Amino acid sequence: MILVKQRTDTFGALASTLCLIHCAATPILFIAQTCTQTCCQSAPLWWQFIDYLFLAISFVAIYKTNQKTSCTWIKPSLWLSWITLLIVIINEKIEWLPLNNNLIYVPAMALIILHLCNRRYCQCNKGKCCTNEK
Repeated sequence: MILVKQRTDTFGALASTLCLIHCAATPILFIAQTCTQTCCQSAPLWWQFIDYLFLAISFVAIYKTNQKTSCTWIKPSLWLSWITLLIVIINEKIEWLPLNNNLIYVPAMALIILHLCNRRYCQCNKGKCCTNEK
C-alpha cells in the first residue's frame, strides 16, 4: 500500500504493463490449450477475472496520480485511456461491436506512456510542482 501512496505512477505503469502482458499472452495460451485439448472453448474464469482486477488497480493508480500531478492534460488523458480500456474489455466480453481484438493494446500502452511521462515530468514533490504545462 505504501507503493500506491508514494509512487502511483510507477504502480500504474507496472499495472498497465502487466495488463499488456496479460493481453498479449491470452492468444498464446489459447493456442497452446487448443493444441493440448479440445474440450474447452473459452478462457478459464480466473483468467477472465484478471481483466477486471487490472481495471480496478489502474483505477486506483489513476485516481491517486490525479491528486498529485501538476500537468493538467495528463488527468483527462489518463481517464480517457482507462475508460477506453474499460469499453474495449466489456465489448470483448459481450460483443457490442465487431472490434479488432488488438485494439486493447492502444489504451493499455497509452496508460503506460502517460504514467511514465507523468512520473518523469509532472510530479509534485515536497510542495514544489513542475511548471512544464503542456
